[in-house]
Amino acid sequence: MADDPKTLVSTDWLASHLKDPDLRILDASWYLPDAERDARAEYDEAHIPGARFFDLEEISDARSALPHMAPPVEKFMSRMRRMGVGDGHQVVVYDGAGLFSAARVWWLFRLMGQENVAVLDGGLPKWLAEGRATEDMPPIVKDRHMTVRFQNQLVRDVTQVSAASKLGAPQIVDARAPARFRGDAPEPREGLRAGHIPGSRNVPFSALLNEDGTMKSPEETRRIFESAGVDLAKPVITSCGSGVTAAVLSLALERMGKHDHSLYDGSWAEWGMFPTVPVATGDA
Repeated sequence: MADDPKTLVSTDWLASHLKDPDLRILDASWYLPDAERDARAEYDEAHIPGARFFDLEEISDARSALPHMAPPVEKFMSRMRRMGVGDGHQVVVYDGAGLFSAARVWWLFRLMGQENVAVLDGGLPKWLAEGRATEDMPPIVKDRHMTVRFQNQLVRDVTQVSAASKLGAPQIVDARAPARFRGDAPEPREGLRAGHIPGSRNVPFSALLNEDGTMKSPEETRRIFESAGVDLAKPVITSCGSGVTAAVLSLALERMGKHDHSLYDGSWAEWGMFPTVPVATGDA
């Protein structure tokens, strides 16, 4: 894999840059309740040296009833200042699942106009499997200002997604498992209808990953999108259960050199709750 500090870097790359003064490492581990894992407790026990903990639930829009929606600009800036992450830093984000929630934090940084941010390919599991060092002490943090330029084109709301569903463009791509996409499996969140956004295509985020949690090559991911019926000539809106794994698709698209993608932040947590928007079942 070619390392790209704006999308995806290897454990070898991170190990060789660990002492860089302008490097900031973020542990963005987050799990669904059924995983029965405590991300913060795991961070406190062992993390990559120098890593700060990025709390996906706390660094979100507290005014929204929807889960972990993108935070207001001011809140993101204040939290990053407190974490000592700011202008001139190269950020590397990882998670404890391999490649799961880290992509969401990568997307959040991009949404805030930060481009020098990458996901650690294979995450903490690969780092540990290679016998690399961890520590249990939090880093010493100094305030750092971050200049934020919100990138409105990277996020979509229910009205914009509804229009795309009707018009067939942009192309909507759903990262959930096939059974949830078809409506055969119940949603993990209560009160949601089962199925998918009419006209959307299904590319389960796990299909883009190798067995060790690393991301497949841009050539392979392109073939997977195309075989799912995604027209890559059109702009793409990524979606999932609550806007987390949709970002894995966004990361894959960015690595493929496809930059006209956005993420439906409310995702199925919002669409499945709205009685006035249509739901499709079965295959796309």
